[in-house]
Amino acid sequence: MPTALITGITGQDGSYLAEFLLTQGYKVVGMVRRTSTVNFHRITHIQDKISLVSGDMLDQISLLNILEEHRPDEVYNLAAQSFVQTSWPQPVFTGEATALGVTRILDAIRLVDPTIRFYQASSSEMFGKVKEVPQREVTPFYPRSPYGVAKVYGHWITVNYRESYNMHCTSGILFNHESPRRGLEFVTRKITHEVARIKLGLSNELRLGNLDSRRDWGFAGDYVKAMWLMLQRGTPEDYVIATGETYSVNDFLNEAFGHAGLDWHDYVVQDQRFMRPAEVDLLVGDPSKAGADLGWEPTVTFKELVQMMVDADIEMLQNGQIPM
Repeated sequence: MPTALITGITGQDGSYLAEFLLTQGYKVVGMVRRTSTVNFHRITHIQDKISLVSGDMLDQISLLNILEEHRPDEVYNLAAQSFVQTSWPQPVFTGEATALGVTRILDAIRLVDPTIRFYQASSSEMFGKVKEVPQREVTPFYPRSPYGVAKVYGHWITVNYRESYNMHCTSGILFNHESPRRGLEFVTRKITHEVARIKLGLSNELRLGNLDSRRDWGFAGDYVKAMWLMLQRGTPEDYVIATGETYSVNDFLNEAFGHAGLDWHDYVVQDQRFMRPAEVDLLVGDPSKAGADLGWEPTVTFKELVQMMVDADIEMLQNGQIPM
């Protein structure tokens, strides 16, 4: 039975990845940061099947101890300060967790067992002010937020450890991937949750920032399989994981409100508070390398994704559940 360590297991991607690895026969160890607020709602249904250990991306000793004790075959680094908007008021913390945290865990692996296979969660936000369309593995980076800058560091330090120490280190450059487990602070889930509230008569307004920005949106459940496929390869390489299609926030609104039988123009208000200091206007990935090398392709369409999220939020509110 192989063992996988997942940092950030309580997040959207961590929960889907843990589910997937369990189906593949893995022993799953999840690293959680000790806080005053327990945040296990995304993994409650599998909590008895996984091992949770306390650790922190800001504390290398805890990372060394976890690796020594559990000796994983694979490490999936999904932990980060992952909300772009927060990275402007908290740029130093974002750098510590999202950038330097990658160095800490890579060096811990190097010291404990350099044969451990490592996956780094890179991001399409690294492309920022894009230099070509669509974006590929060789497209130059031009990040437009402290989060994007931190992710660029994490990406290149992963490449550096791969080349310097001959370690099996891979970066997955994932474009936007969503699900009903996405946090409410992200624009996609903010939209679908508010659509559900409006549909049920609990709200009558949704405030958003830029409605023209375009993203390549896929389903998180599809994307975690790509992470695993990367670590099964004999040779570590970096991969863009995307749908190859791009839609605007306007498009997302049309689909989400339309699915609920509503017109978004009646409820949406643009608010300057939600505008980014430096906007990323267009992201769309080219997943052809992942298709050729990994045999990976997305299975959920944009329309299916939006409808899935709206339906889940309506059902959650009707059942009186607390939103994730």
